Amino acid sequence: MLEKIGKLGELFGQNKSNHPLADAKEFRKVVAALPNDRPQKALDEITDWLGSVREADDLPPTRLYEIVCELDEAAQRHVFKLSRDYLRAPRLARAEEQKLFKAINGFWLEAAAAYERCLALSKEKDRAAASLRESLPLLCTRLIASLGQVVKSEIYRYGPLTNSLWLRLGIAYAAAEAAGVAKKSVQLYPRQPATTTPEHEYLRAAVLQTSSLDALLPAQIELAERLVDYYLPGFMMAPQSSKESVYWVDLGQPQPPVRLARMPKQVVSTLRYFHPARAHLQVAQLVSELERGGHPPADLKFASEVVVKYLLPVLSHLANCWAPLPPQRKHARYPVKHRMAVTAGLSNAIAAMAGQGDGAAVESWVVENVSRGGFGTVVAEPRAEWFKIGSLLGMQPEGGENWLLGVIRRYHRSSEKEAQVGIQTLSRQAVPVEMKPRRSAGYVAATTVQGLWLQDSGDEREMRFVLPLATFDLREPMEIWLEGRGRVLAPVTLVEQVGDYEIARYRLN
Repeated sequence: MLEKIGKLGELFGQNKSNHPLADAKEFRKVVAALPNDRPQKALDEITDWLGSVREADDLPPTRLYEIVCELDEAAQRHVFKLSRDYLRAPRLARAEEQKLFKAINGFWLEAAAAYERCLALSKEKDRAAASLRESLPLLCTRLIASLGQVVKSEIYRYGPLTNSLWLRLGIAYAAAEAAGVAKKSVQLYPRQPATTTPEHEYLRAAVLQTSSLDALLPAQIELAERLVDYYLPGFMMAPQSSKESVYWVDLGQPQPPVRLARMPKQVVSTLRYFHPARAHLQVAQLVSELERGGHPPADLKFASEVVVKYLLPVLSHLANCWAPLPPQRKHARYPVKHRMAVTAGLSNAIAAMAGQGDGAAVESWVVENVSRGGFGTVVAEPRAEWFKIGSLLGMQPEGGENWLLGVIRRYHRSSEKEAQVGIQTLSRQAVPVEMKPRRSAGYVAATTVQGLWLQDSGDEREMRFVLPLATFDLREPMEIWLEGRGRVLAPVTLVEQVGDYEIARYRLN
């Protein structure tokens, strides 16, 4: 292929490039020499080569595009391996996690920039540009898909969102529309049999962005992404608003798509509206079926690998986000400005509520708003390993004596040094307790379990507890010492299981 492109360049009267990859033989040597047994190093080398060809001024447009395509294809096995490691290795050290992210995200950014250069060259008026325009369906699709990968990676890191990405995505998609190829099906990569379109790739990024994934755990985000891919054919996008429209985006502005709470201030040609169409109904129906004991549809193949109790919360979340009417807040939010002492993890919360907290384990956060259900806060430089969705927090408002118990439900990094955090209050009356499995209660050496009794559950007989992970057993009653005597707790249900703790309900016998 490269030899053919070279002859085409000679035909158009272009001078031979001095770039080392311009020569077909040298190009093959470079690709063959990639350290395939070291994916990160291989990806870094490909990224560097992409940057060098993008900046080369003497490469013919068609030769540039061909080289970019083949480097992109050579990278796929490596970026797939590293992405899998990044997503499925939650115990990675922060430095290693950042190293992986930089390698993956750096590649997609450079690939997108290289395709953008090719797109810009295709708009020239010479014969070489005319030849390149024949490749616009695949060029635009790969460009949009590359930028979509960057959007996805920012979502997995809970931001910060780079709004300029949406301007770049908008320009690429508008170019596909102008060329009449937005709905043109292409095979994205040789080893991926499924076909896609520029519109499909743009919608994938837009739907991921509008699905409020900053409220989900990383494993849930991965599951949500796969569900988005499954339901994406049900989404519709159009240049005109309709009664079904749920979201809108301006292709010409550096801003992400948003809910159509009201019409945009100006109606311009770059506005696009989209909605879930049948996708929302399909998700809502599946949620209902699973709650009744049903099974996922047979063509949702990956769902068979996922326990229903993990699948249901993600499906319910997507159903709420894709609903025609936006989710309503349960409680009104009021702006405030005060500090709050925060300690993380079950053991630290128990110690704080028992009056044994270590001051070194306590941080000071600024509360921005408050409601009956929780707090909104801004956290400077959230670098701690524990800082994630689902983290359990002991909280004491400045000037107060009582400790509250909460959990991080929403996390979005507004910058590299600051994060916006939504905290749900689990209890305003959490009391440290010791519990013991009933079957071992008679043994002196039996292990006790330290937990927190959430006393404001509203039920005198049914009690909520926060316990260490893997404590709850539906077959095993627990013994607790209350009011000077031992009482037996019958297990009712496991409410939630996150990180190093679980929330369970027991009935007092």
